[in-house]
Amino acid sequence: MTIFALSSAPGRAAVAVIRVSGPAAGDALKALTARALPPPRQAALRRLVDPADGRMLDDALVLWFAGPRSETGEDMAEFQVHGGRAVVAGVLAALARLPGLRPAEPGEFTRRAVANGRIDLTAAEAIGDLVDADTQRQHEQALAEAGGAAARRYDAWRETLIGLMARLEAAIDFSDEDLPAGLLSGMEEEMSALAAAMRGHLEDDGRAERLRRGLRVVILGAPNVGKSSLLNRLARREAAIVAEEAGTTRDIVEVTLDIAGFAVTLCDTAGLREGAGAIEAEGMRRARLLAQEADLRLVLLDASCWRESLAAAGVLMDSQALVVANKVDLATPSGHGVLAVSCSTGEGIDRLVGEIARRLEAMWQPGPAGPSHARHRAGLEQAVSALQRAAGAGEAALAAEDLRLAATALGRLTGRVDVEDILDAIFSRFCIGK
Repeated sequence: MTIFALSSAPGRAAVAVIRVSGPAAGDALKALTARALPPPRQAALRRLVDPADGRMLDDALVLWFAGPRSETGEDMAEFQVHGGRAVVAGVLAALARLPGLRPAEPGEFTRRAVANGRIDLTAAEAIGDLVDADTQRQHEQALAEAGGAAARRYDAWRETLIGLMARLEAAIDFSDEDLPAGLLSGMEEEMSALAAAMRGHLEDDGRAERLRRGLRVVILGAPNVGKSSLLNRLARREAAIVAEEAGTTRDIVEVTLDIAGFAVTLCDTAGLREGAGAIEAEGMRRARLLAQEADLRLVLLDASCWRESLAAAGVLMDSQALVVANKVDLATPSGHGVLAVSCSTGEGIDRLVGEIARRLEAMWQPGPAGPSHARHRAGLEQAVSALQRAAGAGEAALAAEDLRLAATALGRLTGRVDVEDILDAIFSRFCIGK
């Protein structure tokens, strides 16, 4: 079946891109242009007409990609039309009336590229990450994986496993033959070394996954120290309600920021104090729970009532917290390692943003990034477990079976083995037209 979809963002735009993929793509292009196909991979200006009644639809750039030299590995046509809603709707409606064509499902273009061997599963996931990337660092990570960084690593480990399997199978199946001396020597050490390399890749504290989904920075402190004001200052808009009444914030208020290329979710929380009501107490419970999961905590103190504020927030001030003193336009805080700001005047806010960026950079720098998706992590953990069993099996047949399981776990990451059961999960988050 041939599929089609709008591949650019919906809504009004200067240009919209509509793609068609499948055996009838060429016929669709000829039908809408009433002309022969243009040369492959060369843009051509064509007048588009509705084959049903000959009505003019648009003047458009069209491209023809003969399979398998196309993104999906199939015949593909692309229409670059003017981005008005009526133009796009007219072209899509004309395509829908052609025999053998239907609208694409989410991720179906990319899924066909995987099925036809144009890309592997890790690259397909990276394409989704590229579409979702909001910051430079997310973009860089997704671009590296779309270029095959993860696939090359996983395939190299799998090739090593296959080599080990071949030696074991030879020893099992041809034990009566004149095999090379030392065929199995050092295999346990090689298995252990490979398992250690995979474990090292896994021991990254989930940094790549956190970068992909965004980091979480939580503002904590007593009521009325200026947490909501700080959120609004950093967000540069009135995202949270600010009032003199204590306990105004009772639930989590979140805004998304780009800080030094990191996607950051900044969270305002309920003020922490004793003797609060039931609703406020629930807000404080959520605040403490969120603080435990945060990548960085901003502990906000009130410079105008320094001792009381310090005593109330003391339990939150550890080496992982960034201590910030607000209202320095009213009083001067005391103590080392305290960053002074005024949410009222904006004093010190730029320094605070710089320090947040420095803290995030410090968290990110050590060591290479690990797997960027939970699916990758689970597969690698399965492979490591199987390798460890193989290294200690003591019997060639058992070790060979565990090596096969490890190689299968790695193969499922890139799609080198049957992965039908996970394709739907991967492509369900894609947009139409990808």
